[in-house]
Amino acid sequence: MSVKVFNTEEVQNLLKAAANLTSQEGNARAKQITHRLLSDLFKAIDDLDMTPDEIWAGVHYFNKLGQDGEAALLAAGLGLEKYLDIRMDAADREADIHGGTPRTIEGPLYVAGAPVRDAVSRIDINPDEIAGPLVIRGIVSGAGDKPVANALVECWHANSKGFYSHFDPTGAQSEFNLRGAVRTDAEGKYEFRTLMPVGYGCPPHGATQQLLNALARHGNRPAHVHFFVTSDTNRKLTTQINIEGDPLIWDDFAYATREELVPHVVEKTGGIALGLKADAYKEIEFNIKLTSLVEGKDNQLVQRPRASAAV
Repeated sequence: MSVKVFNTEEVQNLLKAAANLTSQEGNARAKQITHRLLSDLFKAIDDLDMTPDEIWAGVHYFNKLGQDGEAALLAAGLGLEKYLDIRMDAADREADIHGGTPRTIEGPLYVAGAPVRDAVSRIDINPDEIAGPLVIRGIVSGAGDKPVANALVECWHANSKGFYSHFDPTGAQSEFNLRGAVRTDAEGKYEFRTLMPVGYGCPPHGATQQLLNALARHGNRPAHVHFFVTSDTNRKLTTQINIEGDPLIWDDFAYATREELVPHVVEKTGGIALGLKADAYKEIEFNIKLTSLVEGKDNQLVQRPRASAAV
């Protein structure tokens, strides 16, 4: 059918009623957002001449998305999380905030509660015959390139099979394997001793990959390591680094790659003395620059549901 009904009085009244705009009760912001999103959907149905079959297929899809627990994964895969970063980058430029380590997406796999160490933490709890040892170290600095002492640096990444602890469908990993947190020392230094990660793909039969298949898109990410960096005197940084040489660095389904976040990987020896699994290891130096609070506040904190576990 090619009829257009969106602009009719009947439909506009329906939208107002659905969002309960005429009532003084309820949450005004929730009403505003609901009315706008529902209006955009109704107009899209008109403009694209969506059929009832297509609409109900979409409703069924959202049921599956919830059942699979993949809404946050889909948000990354459709660029929603990247779009939020683009908006925050633009807000920083408008406020003349420059020079910090670039932000990039958090993703859906953070778990709060990792044990906190002083300056150095070894986080490969489970043995992994495939993955070689990796050291990630650097200095956290702030305004004027001064080292930031006592900053909390949190790190998490996948194992050699592309699975994260707490979300591993095989159940093979211990809690907080390849997850850790350190407090920087007086010179702003931090170090994680871990194993080389690999990239991962969306669950092949999950709702996210189902939609990506319809779009003729893959659902794979390059090898990467996530970071939260928090300091009382600076804004929290959410970022991640990609592992140099991964063929998917510039073809990340979650659009998280940034040029400044692909540090060099250096071959080193002396791993046994560091307590690593082998003497030969790889090292990544990732220095982190934080930006100052804005009028005493952190205006880039993101409140979202996150998993947590006790040590």
